[in-house]
Amino acid sequence: MFGKAFTDLKRQHGVPESLRSCHTALVEGYVIEGHVPAELIHKLLKEKPPIVGLAVPGMPVGSPGMEGGKPEPYNVMSFDKNGKTQVYARR
Repeated sequence: MFGKAFTDLKRQHGVPESLRSCHTALVEGYVIEGHVPAELIHKLLKEKPPIVGLAVPGMPVGSPGMEGGKPEPYNVMSFDKNGKTQVYARR
């Protein structure tokens, strides 16, 4: 899925524009956007917080799938149905 269909999918599932990235997945009712570490997805599914999903905006070096080079710190953000975002974890 590319182009408008991909953007529409993100919009339809409430991914704030500021958090949109290169990958979108739907996992047990949550949206996973970008290079979110697997352990945080497992934590999300275990705790089941009242959020829409998690996102890693951009493609930070050192995030899953972006290994190589000098890892850079990045935030994994949560977002809710109103578009409110907050830091879920720091990596």
